[in-house]
Amino acid sequence: MRRHKRIKQEADLDITSFMNLMIVLVPVLLLNMVFAQTSVLDLKLPLGDSVGGANPEDVSVEVTIRKTGMQVVVAAGGASRLVGDIPKVDKEHNYQELSTVLQQVKKSFPEKKDVVLLSTPEVNYQTLVAVMDTARTYETVVVTSVVDAVLFPEVSLGDAAALTQDTAKEPL
Repeated sequence: MRRHKRIKQEADLDITSFMNLMIVLVPVLLLNMVFAQTSVLDLKLPLGDSVGGANPEDVSVEVTIRKTGMQVVVAAGGASRLVGDIPKVDKEHNYQELSTVLQQVKKSFPEKKDVVLLSTPEVNYQTLVAVMDTARTYETVVVTSVVDAVLFPEVSLGDAAALTQDTAKEPL
């Protein structure tokens, strides 16, 4: 009996369907990548009450946001001073007045780059974002065009102390 050796053929790899999938998938993923861009704001948390690390010569700018309005306090050399008390106008926070007060603070301390935003729990997210944007830049006219000038680009967040009946009556 004769044995016939069968010639084994190599199996062909059919990647046609895979290539069709890639032709459709790659452009779709590239298009979605454009819409998935997000803006990231680098926030720094306040250090808190550190006794040894604080330098009394440093200046601290704090904006306290409450449901009744906003306050801007500048602390330097261990003493704090209320720079601006900004009440609500027509049940809305007055961001233009806040920007004006922060511009005055920036003129007094031009090297200062950070601000601390203290908010109470009843302040909503949109208000907090609007105050952050107001504290970071303001619109000004240079030559003949409107540009964004930098105020305090480094923003820190914190919780504001709750108002009690005694502290609500006392001016800062």
